[in-house]
Amino acid sequence: MTRTDHGSTTSALLEDLRGSLPPHTLVTDPSERDTYACDGLAAYRVRPGLVVLVDTAEQVATTVQACARHRVPFVARGSGTGLSGGALPHADGVLIVTSRLRTLHEVRAEDQRAVVDPGVINLEVSKAANPLGYYFAPDPSSQQICSIGGNVAENSGGAHCLKYGFTAGHVLSLDVVTPDGETVTLGTEAPDAPGYDLLGAFVGSEGTLGVATRATLRLTRLPEEVRTCLAGFASTDEAGGATSAIIADGIVPAAIEIMDALAIEAAEEAVSCGYPEGAGAVLVVELDGPAVEVAQELERVQRICADHGCFEFRAAEDAAERAEIWKGRKSAFAAVGRISPDYIVQDGVVPRTSLPEVLREMGRISRERGVRVANVFHAGDGNLHPLVLFDASEDGATERAEEVSGMILDLCIEHGGSITGEHGVGADKARYMPRMFSDEDLDTMQLVRCAFDPEHLANPGKIYPTPRMCGERPRLVHSADEAADPGAGALVF
Repeated sequence: MTRTDHGSTTSALLEDLRGSLPPHTLVTDPSERDTYACDGLAAYRVRPGLVVLVDTAEQVATTVQACARHRVPFVARGSGTGLSGGALPHADGVLIVTSRLRTLHEVRAEDQRAVVDPGVINLEVSKAANPLGYYFAPDPSSQQICSIGGNVAENSGGAHCLKYGFTAGHVLSLDVVTPDGETVTLGTEAPDAPGYDLLGAFVGSEGTLGVATRATLRLTRLPEEVRTCLAGFASTDEAGGATSAIIADGIVPAAIEIMDALAIEAAEEAVSCGYPEGAGAVLVVELDGPAVEVAQELERVQRICADHGCFEFRAAEDAAERAEIWKGRKSAFAAVGRISPDYIVQDGVVPRTSLPEVLREMGRISRERGVRVANVFHAGDGNLHPLVLFDASEDGATERAEEVSGMILDLCIEHGGSITGEHGVGADKARYMPRMFSDEDLDTMQLVRCAFDPEHLANPGKIYPTPRMCGERPRLVHSADEAADPGAGALVF
C-alpha cells in the first residue's frame, strides 16, 4: 500500500494530446499529479502517469481515442469520494478527471427527468428539483460532494435505498465514451427499452466499460409527509431485532440505520449529536408517504421498538429536528477519525434476519484479534459498514486490521450475503471475488468486459482478482474426460 511511480506515459501520447487539448487540461508536474493519487480509500496510492482535467465531453472522447491509439490505460475519476479504490490511477496511464463537467442541463418536472453532466454533485440535483416538487432519491452519505458519474460507476446507494433502490433504478440513459473513443447512448428516456440491457451492464461497472459523459436521471416525487425517529437500545441485538420486526410488520421505511456504541462515541465527539446516553445502539427510522399512513406507521414503529427493549424514543417534529437526528449518522465515517488515527471502511451485506448473529460474531472477532470495530450500517437491507480501527504507526497494526476486515467479509458470505453492497469492488476487494464466485463465473463476467474493452484499457486491475486479458479466443471445455486439463470446465483466456 505504498505509492508507486513508474514514470509518465509515453511521450508520443503526451505530444498527441498537446496537439488536441488546451494546455491547462494537462497536468504533468509530479507534485500536482500526487493530488490525484488516491480516492477516499487513502491507504492505496498511485501517482498517475498523466492527469487530464477535461472541460467538455468532446475532450473525454479525444483523450480516450488517444489512449486507444497508443494502447495506454485510462481511469475516470469524479469527486474521488469512492471507498474501494475504484478511481485508483494507473502509474503508466491517464487519469481522466470529470469534475469540471458540472452543467445541470435541465430539470423536467412534467416527465420527472433531469439531464446532467457526470461532475454534477449528487445533492445539487435534488436542490434543483425540490422547487418543482421532486428530488433525486439515491443519497450516499457523501452526497454533498460525490458526483453523479461516480454514483453511476459504483451503483451507489445510501440510507434511502431500502425503499427507493440504488442508482441503477434512477438512470434512464447515458452518453458514454467507449474504450475505443466512440460516443454512444445507452438506454432511452422511455420507461423501458427493447433489446439487451446495456445500460444496466454499464451502471455499476466501476469504469471498466467506458466513461459516462451525460446522464438522464429519473426524479422522485417529494412525499407528502416525512417523519424521522430515534430509538435507543442497550445492544445491537435488540436494535437488529427491532429492524427485522418492523419489516415483518409490513412497514417499508424510507430508511433504517443502526449505529453501535463506538460509532455513537465518535459521532458525539465530532458533532455533539445528542443521542441517548448510555445506548449500546441507536436505530434511526425514517418514514415517508401520505400523512395519514405515516402517522399510523410511526405508532407501530414506536410499539415495535418498545417491545424489543427500546429505553428512549424520539420523533422529530420538523425539518430541523430531522436534521439533528441524521447529523450523527451522516457524519459517522469522518467522525471515527476522532477516536482512531486510521480505519478501514468495510462494506458487506447479510440478510437482515442474520444481523444479531453476525454482529455478535464480529464482536468476538474484534475481541480475539484486539482490533476495535465500530458499526454503522443500513440495517433495513442488511448493508454493514464496519469501521475497522487501527494505528498504522504500530508494527503489525495495518496487517491485523486487514485480517479482521477480510474475516468480516467471509462472515457475510457465510450468512448468504455479499462482499459489497454499495461501495464497489475496485482495487480493495478484488482478491475477495473468488470467495463469492467460481472461476467460471468470473470468466463469464470477463467476456462482457471484453466485448466493451478488448484491449483492456479501461480502469485495468479493478474488480477481477487476477489478470484476465482480452483478445484471445475463449476455450470452452465440456467433456468430463478432459477434467485432468487445468482449464477443464472454465473459460480460458
